[in-house]
Amino acid sequence: MALELIDIAKRVGGETHIHPTSLVLPEGSFNVLLGTTLAGKTTLMQLMAGIQKPSTGTIRFRGKDVTGLAVQKRNVSMVYQQFINYPNLSVYDNIASPLRVAGMARAEIERRVMAAAELLRLVPMLKRRPSELSGGQQQRTAIARAIVKDSDLILLDEPLANLDYKLREELRDELPKLFAGRNAIVVYATTEPTEALLFGGHTATLHEGRVTQFGPTSAIYRAPKDILTAQVFSDPPINTAVVEKRGSSLTVFGGRRWPAGAAAGLPDGVYTLGVRPHHVTPLPSAAESGEIEGRVLVTELSGSESVIHLDVGGSTWVSQSHGIHPFEVGTQAKLHVEVSRALFFGPSGERVS
Repeated sequence: MALELIDIAKRVGGETHIHPTSLVLPEGSFNVLLGTTLAGKTTLMQLMAGIQKPSTGTIRFRGKDVTGLAVQKRNVSMVYQQFINYPNLSVYDNIASPLRVAGMARAEIERRVMAAAELLRLVPMLKRRPSELSGGQQQRTAIARAIVKDSDLILLDEPLANLDYKLREELRDELPKLFAGRNAIVVYATTEPTEALLFGGHTATLHEGRVTQFGPTSAIYRAPKDILTAQVFSDPPINTAVVEKRGSSLTVFGGRRWPAGAAAGLPDGVYTLGVRPHHVTPLPSAAESGEIEGRVLVTELSGSESVIHLDVGGSTWVSQSHGIHPFEVGTQAKLHVEVSRALFFGPSGERVS
């Protein structure tokens, strides 16, 4: 059984927030909504939950039409970016609250709360109130309250965005394990391609209220069907340039020649080249590569990688590579582009190679 969105759309006044969308989310699946802020992720989740009603289209769950069914009549849990807990209740009572509303027996409430608390490492905090917790502990409490219900649909709207780096890393590892083996459908919204890749499952990429592609996460990353999907699924942003392919070479940036690389099998013509930043490196790779040269705009160095922003003929290109490469801002620098790993797009933005 599954959650089915059938040509649903959401319009408010004269604005379209969600364009006609059809998705099938299988029972027991982990699904990611990936897109920038205002791409439509929260609205789509609220339509799934019944918090909002679609302007057109049908929502079916386990074969039943639930389009007009209020959220209170659905077995749904939702966790937002801004964690929400009852300030006057202990952590235990916060987690137990939906079970008490459902009239569950005390022994079963105890069992479920303790199981969720153990999974999220909250047992030592069960008697505390939210004001006595760190931000990470409060978000863990909100997540525990969401999973304790055994909901049919669990919606997580950027739940880790406001946590510090270490806590985000810990919870990213934990979340898929929490839902493994459950029959619930899990939907996780994020602006970060890295999170989508870490979680795996299936991903829907969104751009301005449109789902541009949906499928296995790794497959969409490797083979985006168009340039919009490639841009959504790249952080730092994917580098692009107009190239002319003739025979076994490319002409780019007004005359620089590169090997055709991944475009070798394409007909001669003009294409848009897309190169992810980790395929632009200070040192040449063993793969077919081309060279770019420009003025260094920004250099970001961390303990394990370098991110270099380069002005190449008026366009900003970004390199992301392992190791420390201390280019000086304002100087000219050369970088190497792995053309064999590049993506090529046709005149309508569709990927052709």
